[in-house]
Parts: sequence; structure tokens; C-alpha cells
Amino acid sequence: MLEEVERWLSERSWSVTDRPLHQIMAAKRATGRTVSVVLPALNEEETVGAIVSAVRRDLVLRVPLVDEVVVVDSGSTDRTAAAAAAAGATVVHRDAILPRIPAVPGKGEVLWRSLLVTRGDIVCFVDADLREFSSDFVSGIVGPLLTDPDVHLVKAMYDRPLTVPGKDAPGTVAAGQGGRVTELMARPLLNMHWPRLAGFVQPLGGEYAARRSLLERLPFPVGYGVELGMLVDALHLVGLDALAQVDVGVRIHRHQDGQALGRMAAAIYRTAQLRLARGHLIRPALTQFERTGDTFEPRTYSVDTEERPPMAEIAEYQAREVA
Repeated sequence: MLEEVERWLSERSWSVTDRPLHQIMAAKRATGRTVSVVLPALNEEETVGAIVSAVRRDLVLRVPLVDEVVVVDSGSTDRTAAAAAAAGATVVHRDAILPRIPAVPGKGEVLWRSLLVTRGDIVCFVDADLREFSSDFVSGIVGPLLTDPDVHLVKAMYDRPLTVPGKDAPGTVAAGQGGRVTELMARPLLNMHWPRLAGFVQPLGGEYAARRSLLERLPFPVGYGVELGMLVDALHLVGLDALAQVDVGVRIHRHQDGQALGRMAAAIYRTAQLRLARGHLIRPALTQFERTGDTFEPRTYSVDTEERPPMAEIAEYQAREVA
């Protein structure tokens, strides 16, 4: 590991207990900064309401750290929107944001559009499929942005236990075995090509907060590559010491099957490739196989290659900022 990264780990890796809530609130009052929490959601009826409720109970009503909670629904076919609204979130459909630009499927697309329907100086993203959610996830990663003006982006780090199904021990939990795409794709890419980012424990984690002034200058890969792309681009824009991570404990969420993980890995690889050699296009597709009867049937999926430009370049966003 680079000496610079070892130093960064000691100076920019914290625990949620390092900044008590009263200290964070004092910094919020002193700076006047506002905080938006955004949940991108697609068919998360079972979990989104509990997350919104916890944030509102602990960080809006009990302590006014969060100024708005926004759920951006990217086309759910279940009661995700109703559950989020009932819990007190502002719910906006992806397609209603910036209709001039037709929306495409993808997590990054939703995060990018959320900048137009939120107002916070600090934007905190939280995945909507978390179980046993704690509001420490939010206060932990927002805290450094309120207390340290030199920090611009904070990632959550955590254990990701993997539930292992099996006949002998159904529901066995393997500690630290989550984050398979991280270990098999993202971490090798970062260590080989962007070794200054090798200190991030969960580079692909969906819980992170950043200053709007940074987010509006970043391009957003529309799909699963958004987290890796954001880290790499933020490194180039603001430098390693403006990035940080906070240990918030344990993250429990729904796990994807192997083929879904393959598609995620392909999108992440493509995002990395674009940043390594823009313009050198390869075939942006991934073929996987499924058994059909006595043979294997190929299934080919396109890999996300589109990116949204920095929000600061969008006319509607510029007009809103002037107003």
C-alpha cells in the first residue's frame, strides 16, 4: 500500500462514535448547511418505509439534522412509492424529473436526477433495500462534512455479512463475505489503476454523502458503475484528502444472484475502462448462460456505457440556481 494511503487511513478513516450527534448539530448550526437524504428505489416496498421512518424519527423530529428526505422511484411495480410516502418521505418519480432528457434504467440515472429535486448543501445517498437500518448510517457520513470544511465526500464502511442458503444450515450468515463484486472486480481495478483509492473498505457501497458543490461537477454513469466512477472522478477533482470514510457497523441487505452480479461487474469494468482510455470502445455487451432443458441458452445483455454530464452543465439546473 502506498505511504500516502497509509497516512490517509489514519487521518481520514473514522468511526461513527468519533463525532457525537450533539457535536454534529453544533457544526450544522454554526455553518448553516442543509442536508438532503436521497433513497433511490426500485421495488423496495418491504424496506423503504422503515428506512424513511428511522431517518425522520431520529434525524428530523428528534434532532433536526436532516432537512429533507426524498425517495426517487425509478419505476416500481409494487407499493414502494406508497410505503415511502406513508413514512413521510417526499416521493418523486424518476421520469418526472428533467423530462426533456428521456430517462434510462439505472441507479446512477436516479442519483443524477435527484440533484434537481433536492436543495441540501450536503446530499446523502442511502440504498432502499437495507434491513435493520440505523440512522447512524446518515449521521455518521454527514458528520465529517459538517465538522471539517476540507472533506468533500464521505463513504460508509461496514461489515457485509452474506446469508448462505443450504440444506444443512439454511440461513447461515458468513461474516465479511458480502461485497463480492467489490472483492472480485472493483478492488483489483482500484489497486491496479488508482492505488490512491485502495484504502476504501467499501468503494461500491451505496451509502455516502457529498457536498453539492462536488456532485454537480461530476459526470454520473447511469448504471451500477456510478459509485466507482464517482470515487475516481472525485479523486481527480478534489484530491485524496478531501475524501473520507466512516465505520457505521454492519450493513444487511438483499443479495443479488450470480448473474446479476456479473452484469454489475461488467458495468463497473466498463466505467473503469472509460476513465482509463476514453474513446477506445470495445463491445459493450455481456453474454451469460442459462440452462434450458438439456442445453445452455445464451443471454446477451448490454452494458451501461452512457453517462450523464455534470449537473452544473444542465440548463434547468442553472436556471434553478439563479432563481
